[in-house]
Amino acid sequence: MTEHLTDLSCDAFTRALAAKVPAPGGGGAAALAGALAVALCSMAGNFTAGKPRFAAVESDVQRILAEGEGLRARLVALVEADAHAFEPLAQAYRIPADDPSRTARIEDALRGACSVPIEIMRACARSLDLLEEMGEKGSRMMRSDVGCGAALAAGALRAAHLTVLVNTTSLAGDPVAEALEAEADGLLAAYIPRADALAAAVADAIRKGA
Repeated sequence: MTEHLTDLSCDAFTRALAAKVPAPGGGGAAALAGALAVALCSMAGNFTAGKPRFAAVESDVQRILAEGEGLRARLVALVEADAHAFEPLAQAYRIPADDPSRTARIEDALRGACSVPIEIMRACARSLDLLEEMGEKGSRMMRSDVGCGAALAAGALRAAHLTVLVNTTSLAGDPVAEALEAEADGLLAAYIPRADALAAAVADAIRKGA
């Protein structure tokens, strides 16, 4: 891979995603969706910060903006990391079936491939924490963007969870894989209802003009 995926235009990235190549794939798409989600949180924060009517929450908004920028940058980096994590796995699968090292190489590569999507899930979960807080403290004019962020974060969580599973289920009985899968299941169970509730609350408020 000679060009950074994150340096591509939106059109070029989606073309790369659509191409008959193993990466970028679902994990990279999940990371990008997560980055978009937290960027929307920051957008709402930037339209709130500095306004006299929100002076009481200015320090909170600034804190959310600072952490949100870190999460956005992390998730963008994970787009590239996911593609690179797949390369050792692709190489391991190309090892001849009669090579005694093949199974161990594949298992090692699968463990490495699990590490990126669980990081995506962790970052998306924290992004949802920030989106919830922004929904409470930010400008009502930006509530639809907060709701869109919640919807994108939920989609990113679900997509990254599937990417965890596709690797962990190939490592039956492996304690590392089992721990990662349990964490992924826990994040999904804890945060999807919250994301859905936030998006639904925003939709309800918009309908009511509240």
